[in-house]
Amino acid sequence: MSDQYFHFTLGPVQGFVAQARRTRDFWAGSFLLSWLAAVAIKSVEKQKGEVIFPTVDQNYLDWLENRGKDQPPKQGCVPNRFKGGLARVSGDFNPEQVEAAVSAAWEALAEMVWESDLSHCSHETRAIWERQVNHFWEISWVLTDQEEDSNLLERRKNWRSYYPPEESGVKCMMMEGWQELSGTLSPNAKALGNFWRTVRQQRSQSIKTDLRDHEYLCAIAFIKRRFAHVFKQLKAELPSGWTVYGWEVNPSVPSVAYIAAAPWLARVLELAPENKLKEFHDQAQLLTKSYGEYKTNLTCINDVIAQKNEKLLFWRLKSLDGNVFFESSLDNRNIYPGEQFKQAKKVKKALTSLRTSVSEALEPVSPFYAVLMMDGDSLGVHMSDIKKHTRISQALERFTTAVAGIVDSYSGFLVYAGGDDVLALLPLETALPCAFALRQQYLEAFSDSSDINSTLSGAIEYAHIKMPLGKVLGDAHRLLDQVAKEEFGRDSIAVRVWKPGGQHLQWARPWEKAIADNKLVINELARDFQQTEQETPFSNSFFFNVEGHFSMLNGGVETASEMAFDKKTIVQLIAAEYLNSGVNVNRQPPLSLEAAIEKIQPLLDQCFEVKRDLHRSDGQHFIELGLNTHALQFIRFLALKGVR
Repeated sequence: MSDQYFHFTLGPVQGFVAQARRTRDFWAGSFLLSWLAAVAIKSVEKQKGEVIFPTVDQNYLDWLENRGKDQPPKQGCVPNRFKGGLARVSGDFNPEQVEAAVSAAWEALAEMVWESDLSHCSHETRAIWERQVNHFWEISWVLTDQEEDSNLLERRKNWRSYYPPEESGVKCMMMEGWQELSGTLSPNAKALGNFWRTVRQQRSQSIKTDLRDHEYLCAIAFIKRRFAHVFKQLKAELPSGWTVYGWEVNPSVPSVAYIAAAPWLARVLELAPENKLKEFHDQAQLLTKSYGEYKTNLTCINDVIAQKNEKLLFWRLKSLDGNVFFESSLDNRNIYPGEQFKQAKKVKKALTSLRTSVSEALEPVSPFYAVLMMDGDSLGVHMSDIKKHTRISQALERFTTAVAGIVDSYSGFLVYAGGDDVLALLPLETALPCAFALRQQYLEAFSDSSDINSTLSGAIEYAHIKMPLGKVLGDAHRLLDQVAKEEFGRDSIAVRVWKPGGQHLQWARPWEKAIADNKLVINELARDFQQTEQETPFSNSFFFNVEGHFSMLNGGVETASEMAFDKKTIVQLIAAEYLNSGVNVNRQPPLSLEAAIEKIQPLLDQCFEVKRDLHRSDGQHFIELGLNTHALQFIRFLALKGVR
């Protein structure tokens, strides 16, 4: 019998990954989804099948069988769908065996979490647990003898046979629509409190920090929150005749507050007197009574500690909870209730003393962090050509292998890197440069395949630490798909800034129009803006006046021909505003209008919105739109880090 071809996908992806209350939930969803996809791939190989796409790191697959020699996987790196070209496998290949292996691995891990934390619970809670664990995953597969049928999974998913179970009672605070585990049928603070208080008082000390007071979770969310503590002990016999193992993973994932504060903390560790550092540490440790970030490793902080000869004090400071670096958090009774609030006030006083002990070079701590999401463009078109499959898979493996090092070099935390997808959390200062470096690496990975013109689009959500993480993650998908890819024509970067009151700004641009001399122009402009008043070519008053006078002038027009003024006139008006901002004070000879235009040209280039015309097959034609003063707001946000 001729060769057969097996296509497989596992979901729901966003319903599992993006629904998160903490960064750890975010990471856990990606890790577990990737792990289950790897189980499926290994199950195909156990039936002597060959997976064509994607190419998966052999070390990852070896760790599934407890044979890994290199470092165990820390992040998800296996796409949730694949195509298996099953050479010399005919009627004896059993697709249902792959599905059964995934389900068995998931249920075995879930059972370990139950035995560790919930074995004391009632039959009612057990019934909820089994219903949710056994009916969560949507697994779709197709078996065909047609190698060129590349869209079978999409067609199979249109024939939906997955229906989540009906859920009653009080709902989970992380996973929308799923019942929390106590089984309470209607909001009842006493019943909910009693159940979850008992759970938090179990023998495992870590559960007290993993579950906050008044946090009610369903089975799926509970597994995401707690699996890291039992994953190393996992050993499960699968129906396909092989044994799957877990390995040690780090349950400590940096909080968004810690990521936001990281560059500031690095500067404090570098510049502050040790007596002030010790005073702050002692008060903060009395408040938190733990070192929750001890295993967090961000490059900017570790580099400073290395310079300080790795003194214990610096390691302890580095390990403090991220909230202690923010006065607004220390003033928040929801974070530090009851008696803790008195100690939080003492920490705030020590924090003020620490800040004032450092020279004016110390910038204020920024309450903003960044979610970076990137995705390849046009790969689906090329994947329809079976002759390109191997080269695409190899290029993506080269890219994926390099991603972790790049994100780490920019002091970020990599959540997921698999195929052409990247998900990372970064400090405000480094998100754009990291996105640029990843895009360059992606192009390099495909550089030896000129007939595969795939590019990389990106979306960056700059969010205040008070914003719900789930909302930020959900919006990142929309920003990437609807703005960077659809509206701006792919191979683009799109950003949004979210403040506590809502969306502050949006700025997007094709990569070619955001780069000059192999540098990100917007970053260079923000660096110029950061200089002292005597050195900077721009002033706050100039930015404010341009925004005030021009923000309504041409915003929202479809083409340059619809602008109220032609571009030349707008440029001259902005240049005149620049001359009126004080740049000619004490300057001899004074700048002319022409010289002012030349001076601010890089800024103007970023202010006129540009989109790629996708109707052109070469993708090189751009449509210039009206003036968008959000570029000015974005430059000021980057320069001032959202503090002022």
